[in-house]
Amino acid sequence: MLFRRHSQNIDILRKVPLFSKLNNQHLNKIDKYAVENSIRKGELLARQGTKGSDFTFIVEGKAWVEKDGKIINTLSGGEFFGEISLIDGKPREASVIAETDMVVLVVEANSFDHLLDTVPGLQKNILVSLCSYLRKAGNSESK
Repeated sequence: MLFRRHSQNIDILRKVPLFSKLNNQHLNKIDKYAVENSIRKGELLARQGTKGSDFTFIVEGKAWVEKDGKIINTLSGGEFFGEISLIDGKPREASVIAETDMVVLVVEANSFDHLLDTVPGLQKNILVSLCSYLRKAGNSESK
């Protein structure tokens, strides 16, 4: 997989609901702190029970989310994970494993905190995403 140019990352970030309403200045700031990584199929991206150290945004590929050995969700391009552990400082609730080869953008914990403090609207966007996640989880438990 080829590494993308800055302008390509901005175009990708702009298409994601989490970032879609942010202006170019703020998208540039997010891109400044995001490191692109290639991930191989089967690679562990996050381990349940460990302290979160980063926020990961999926550019390409798919991953599954596993809790207590059971697959509970799948993630693909445009989706993200890691924010819950960074926000509350508690261990990760689930593991994330690459189902395919992937390209991800990773923002380290300190940079994530800085972005939350300096990018207007990002906090609210993440809260809305968390609410959506909680609603989905609640609906799947009631079935």
